[in-house]
Amino acid sequence: MKQSFIKSINWSLAIAVITLVLAAIFSVISTFLLSGVTWGIGMLIVFFIVLTGVFFDTIGVAATAADEAPFHAMAARKLLGAKHAVRITRNADRFANFCNDVIGDIAGIVSGTASAYVVIQLSLQLGHGEGSLDQFFISVLFTSVVAAITVGGKSIGKTIAIQYSTPIIYHVGRILYILEVKLKITLFVNNGKNGKSKKRDK
Repeated sequence: MKQSFIKSINWSLAIAVITLVLAAIFSVISTFLLSGVTWGIGMLIVFFIVLTGVFFDTIGVAATAADEAPFHAMAARKLLGAKHAVRITRNADRFANFCNDVIGDIAGIVSGTASAYVVIQLSLQLGHGEGSLDQFFISVLFTSVVAAITVGGKSIGKTIAIQYSTPIIYHVGRILYILEVKLKITLFVNNGKNGKSKKRDK
């Protein structure tokens, strides 16, 4: 119990540091991309950030919904990425935490900041001063649209993730395989069996 608690604390601290670094990187990149662009291009950048969050949220849900058995069968047939898919399912909690909470939440925060920038640019282009009533309505409208796309996209993504969890995680496994073999980047190691696997082994 104590060892499990310590591991949980270590993971929480590690993920907090990762979040800090990634948030800074996302913020710098988004600020650089938005600087000097028109509100139309800025709007496209905001939607891209939102869709990035939806994409990773879908992958995170798929990891928790996927069953480990099909990937063992794929690994037995020597399919590339199958072993990495097994790693994902065995680390589903941490993988989902990274995809849903880290990337997803960062995307949400950055998209909110970017939305504010787009609203200001649009208001200035339309000749409305900062803090005007028109800017207020534009801000409310654009924020509502972004929120609707985010929530609606994640809802659709969760449905897709649950129905197609095996192919989704297999393709993610193939990407991890390429990163590990070609670029020597290992993101997930074998962390033992998760609850789903133990239940089947009994």
